[in-house]
Amino acid sequence: MRRTKEDAEKTRLRVIEAALVMFSRHGYSGTTLAMIAQEAGYSRGPIYWHFRNKDDLYQAVLEYSQLPLEALLLEAQAAQDPIEGILDFSSRWLRLLLEDGWFRQSFEILLNKTELTEALTPTLERERQLTCQILDTLTALLERAAQLQMVDERSPRQLALLVYTQLMGITQSWLFAPGLFDLGSEHSFFLDNLRRLLQK
Repeated sequence: MRRTKEDAEKTRLRVIEAALVMFSRHGYSGTTLAMIAQEAGYSRGPIYWHFRNKDDLYQAVLEYSQLPLEALLLEAQAAQDPIEGILDFSSRWLRLLLEDGWFRQSFEILLNKTELTEALTPTLERERQLTCQILDTLTALLERAAQLQMVDERSPRQLALLVYTQLMGITQSWLFAPGLFDLGSEHSFFLDNLRRLLQK
């Protein structure tokens, strides 16, 4: 029984890996389950065993960028120093882009390979909820920082928006045009400027 579960999980991961490749190559609308099955080396049967439809598989693909960010948010919330918590969250977000291929592909599919049609509204709602969760967490950390007189007490939400839009801007720009800058060598530059942005 244990081996059967392990084999099933390997099959599920192989399907997700194939979906990452095909969504990256052809976009959400241009990819079919038959194409994913062929890339995975299966019939469509194993896909339907694990996923209800293409939208369900797409959501599984998005989780590879959503779940790591949710985990980083929990760690940021527990930080003793709120500013360092934000900087660590930001640094590790950028490191994930560099070092985790599935995180990077998942983010790229969402930002650059998905047509935001009405049909995807239920699937993308979780992404919108995550955006709100990030902003709320950053705002709460900056409110703590304001109480400690580390930042201007009048602007925690505005600073949270600046941090979030900076991270998303770096992410989308690099994924859309990787040759524009070397994210690895510019990592410290981005973090140093974010630190200056947050300093009182």
